[in-house]
Amino acid sequence: MNEFERERRMMVDGQIRTADVTNRRLQAALLTVPREIFLPRAKHAQAYADAEVEFAPGRWMMRPRDFAKLVHAADVQPSDLVLDLACGRGYSSAILSRMGETVVAMESDGEMVSKAEEALSKAGADNVAVIEGDLKTGSQSQGPFDVIFVNGAVEEVPRAWLDQLADGGRLAVVVRKGPIGKATIFIRSGLGVGERVVFDCTPHILPGFEREAGFVF
Repeated sequence: MNEFERERRMMVDGQIRTADVTNRRLQAALLTVPREIFLPRAKHAQAYADAEVEFAPGRWMMRPRDFAKLVHAADVQPSDLVLDLACGRGYSSAILSRMGETVVAMESDGEMVSKAEEALSKAGADNVAVIEGDLKTGSQSQGPFDVIFVNGAVEEVPRAWLDQLADGGRLAVVVRKGPIGKATIFIRSGLGVGERVVFDCTPHILPGFEREAGFVF
């Protein structure tokens, strides 16, 4: 067992299992996927820290605890089609690929798409398709999705995401109101969408997903 494998085991034992993440398939995925290969080489030492890690200007890999709890709450099933929004270099997609049947990983930057494809190939995640596009509009042509997972916080949830959920589909996202973040699961049932808050966390807001400032009188 090398140093990264030991750190991965410590992450799961010390940060994930203690946070009531009881899904065995998710635990196995977190133990299997090498988190460090989805970060720049200079950040490999931070891969398993109990903290967010900045992998590009303004872009952060979620804290392991928060990420695992949000995936756990999304209740990904083996037959699910998953849309992974703001996938970054692909770590979340690699985990989700071991939970669902197919993952559509989406990024808005072509260079990031290339980095994600390279890392996912190394991780053996051959059921992931990485695409470039506008994160706010999602991927209507490839939906509807059983699960939509968002890597980071937003201040407002785009209607397009909710519209791309299959019946019974779940959108897993952190909604921030100022300093307060609520990990929330939105669930489509017929024509309606319900929601439930599952835990508090404060990941960085994704660039471009800040609420537009209104007029102040």
